[in-house]
Amino acid sequence: MKNTRLADILRPTGFDELVGQQRLFGERGILRRMVEDGRVTNMIFHGPPGTGKTTAASIIAQKTQMTFYRLNATVASLSDLKEIMSQTSNIFGAGGILLYLDEIQYFNRKQQQALLDYIEDGRVTLIASTTDNPHFYIHPAIISRSTLFEFLPVEPEECARALRRALKYLNESAGKARTADEDTLLYIGKRAGGDVRRAINLLENAYYAAEDKISRAEVDLFDSNVGNYSEDAHYDLLSALQKSVRGSNPDAAVFYLVKLLEAGELNSVCRRLLVIASEDIGLAYPQAAAVTYSCVAAARELGMPEARIPLANATLLLATAPKSNSAYAAAMAALGDIQKGLGNKIPEHLSSPLFKGYRYPHDYPGHYVAQQYLPDDIAGRKYYVFGDNKTERVAAAFWERIKNPPAQGTVTHADSGRPGSKDYKEN
Repeated sequence: MKNTRLADILRPTGFDELVGQQRLFGERGILRRMVEDGRVTNMIFHGPPGTGKTTAASIIAQKTQMTFYRLNATVASLSDLKEIMSQTSNIFGAGGILLYLDEIQYFNRKQQQALLDYIEDGRVTLIASTTDNPHFYIHPAIISRSTLFEFLPVEPEECARALRRALKYLNESAGKARTADEDTLLYIGKRAGGDVRRAINLLENAYYAAEDKISRAEVDLFDSNVGNYSEDAHYDLLSALQKSVRGSNPDAAVFYLVKLLEAGELNSVCRRLLVIASEDIGLAYPQAAAVTYSCVAAARELGMPEARIPLANATLLLATAPKSNSAYAAAMAALGDIQKGLGNKIPEHLSSPLFKGYRYPHDYPGHYVAQQYLPDDIAGRKYYVFGDNKTERVAAAFWERIKNPPAQGTVTHADSGRPGSKDYKEN
């Protein structure tokens, strides 16, 4: 009995067969034009599963004259990588090596560093793929030597193209003439959530469960009701949870919490509660972040259904706690300047190796001395404004007391070789 999945049998072998990612591989797609013009550089593909990352890498490999190797970082070791790298010095690697590294986020720092010398001098061209944010999991030096391409969830209409091709293959293989109308194919595409592989697997199972015509009923037999709502509804529920907590409504907050958990959204809920603790409660009750983290850890250890108990504790704590978004607002204000390209040169007294002119705050009364910390072009910026709550009011009073003392203090003890010590006497 054959166990090869239909999605693998029908894997596209050319750009025209790819579905979705038209901006990359359509007739005028930027990556398609690069490859067809003979330009293959180091690339990182990132995006959800089933969006064509592996397929695209295979097609690109077919269009080059380089020796192609493929590794999956979930099972590959450093010795596997070194074995491929050794081919660069013999006849088999004379035309260059194209390495496709799937799920690169599972390689540790040492394994990723092993690639650097080879991709730096061009002996190896790397195509890596990940379902995670590459900036969180991939070595910055690899990112700086690569071009990043984002793969988006495939729209239902594009999924339907692949499903029509799959249905034709199934009928030809089985000698049958089963059908599926356009609405059913679009329904499968929506249920798959932008994952073409999952859409084809759903169709394949429904095909063998149907008689003459595939309907939604057969599709539903193989698709769990867990999380059975649209992507918009998914985010609407998470948004409702956060807004209820932010609005200090514990009843609504616990309702949306349980509704999400019953839909199988344990991981999404855990992540969102961690965000809420710092974004909406923040410095008004700093301990909320630690308590929420402990409740989330307990929930993940327990699993459902018991996970709802510590998560309810965290949700109700957050909903009834004092609120402050001052830290979030400060971060967003700083981000605005960074995105404008401001603040690139760090002041000299904060820069290694000399720290020339730096004053060591612990040598001054109140462990504070006035000096510039922000870059020159944003030296006067004020990102953080104390929130109107007990904790931040106390912090503001302390801040005012040490930064505006009745009289200027002096150095309290001699420096013991700290950077900039020769400048301490000036005050």
